Amino acid sequence: MRLVVDLNKCQGYAQCAFLAPDVFAMHGEEALVYDPHADEEQRERVARAVAACPVQAITADGLTRAAETREASDGR
Repeated sequence: MRLVVDLNKCQGYAQCAFLAPDVFAMHGEEALVYDPHADEEQRERVARAVAACPVQAITADGLTRAAETREASDGR
């Protein structure tokens, strides 16, 4: 999974850092730092962080594909 944060859009609300602290962190009060190559075991937390971003500054390649595969295996 590859993460990209548009740091020009990011307003420092820190919802991502709260939901996935092993991937996202605030440096000071406004600067976000993150791991662009999050581990697979962080997938669920990253998905929540992406959804919770109030300005939609985070995108994650490979996140929706895995969710679709999981839904198909669950019979949805």
